[in-house]
Amino acid sequence: MKDFIISESKNEQAILVGLITQEQNEDQVKEYLDELAFLAETAGIIPAKNFTQKLDKPNPVTFVGTGKLQEIKQYAEDHEIGLVIFDDELSPKQIRNIEKELQIKILDRTSLILDIFAMRAQTAYAKTQVELAQYQYLLPRLTRLWTHLDRQRGGGVMMRGVGETQLETDRRIILTKIAFLKEELKGIDKQMASQRKNRGKMVRVALVGYTNVGKSTMMNLLSKSDVFAENKLFATLDTTVRKVIIDNLPFLLSDTVGFIRKLPTHLVESFKSTLDEVREADMLVHVVDISHPNFEEQIEVVNKTLLDIDKEEKPTILVFNKVDAFTYTPKDEDDLTPKTRENISLDELKKTWMNKMHDDCIFISAKEKLNIDELKQKVYDRVKAIHIERYPYNDFLFQKYDEESE
Repeated sequence: MKDFIISESKNEQAILVGLITQEQNEDQVKEYLDELAFLAETAGIIPAKNFTQKLDKPNPVTFVGTGKLQEIKQYAEDHEIGLVIFDDELSPKQIRNIEKELQIKILDRTSLILDIFAMRAQTAYAKTQVELAQYQYLLPRLTRLWTHLDRQRGGGVMMRGVGETQLETDRRIILTKIAFLKEELKGIDKQMASQRKNRGKMVRVALVGYTNVGKSTMMNLLSKSDVFAENKLFATLDTTVRKVIIDNLPFLLSDTVGFIRKLPTHLVESFKSTLDEVREADMLVHVVDISHPNFEEQIEVVNKTLLDIDKEEKPTILVFNKVDAFTYTPKDEDDLTPKTRENISLDELKKTWMNKMHDDCIFISAKEKLNIDELKQKVYDRVKAIHIERYPYNDFLFQKYDEESE
């Protein structure tokens, strides 16, 4: 299924394309294309050049203007590049017209993310979820697989009928496959729901956050386990659940799939059970990469996704990770222009909106193990409060244990 979407050869070069519109300014587009480049590298593709264009809205026919498309085509021909990746989901019509003009492979952000998910999926469950998302993405784009029939249609009605029959046959096959995969996932969902019930009434804590912020590294520190962690996007797809004991208090900690802006809807739907760990969690630990120049926007992306998953607000600790990688450029004393994010120190940043969060946030480095004991204490206090609320008669035991510890 994967070869429907992505290019067959890895380590090929690609042109990246983004639009500056009313919804996203030039600085945002630059950052989005940097992220698209990271996605491409994760998929084994080498970004060669970025192209941007300023439009009120995407061209419904070719996404970018015809002049920009010719510029991209010329660059691709001059440098023998056979792949162009667009930083938005393209409609079937746009893909068809762009391919017809450029005569090379076209990917959009959604198909690239789907391919990375397919590469990263390890378990049968994750592979099934990704396959369902791929088929759902492919279904409305079936016509592009049959463009070779366009050249034959001059032969008359009979040839046109053959193409339509083949298209309808493929559509039925894919619809049948989608139905089968959904039923298969329903069975797995029931099994996983049963497993969650069998865990008893232990307090559940879910690690959430943007992709590549260090959730898996933090999971390893808190649970003393060995969860796969790598400096690539979507390093882990399958939810990992570990029993963690801090002092005398056991609880369940789950590491969930990282979120990303413009996350394909099909993936959110397919990964329903994975995201059920978030829905059923008693509290969330929202991990943030504070060294990222646009970490505040990433927080918004995660919060919006969480709201789409579960309308219920949960107790949340905001963990600002990677303080060791935080950098800034101090302004000269005679520079009277307003400070930007690049000119603010970490201490100054802590005195902004974060200052009002009090015990709801903490600054750490999972890599350098800075403030990890403080993080454990904060998680312990929150889990303990939830546990006592659920089991009031255990309060006496906690008090006794705390007295003995002193």
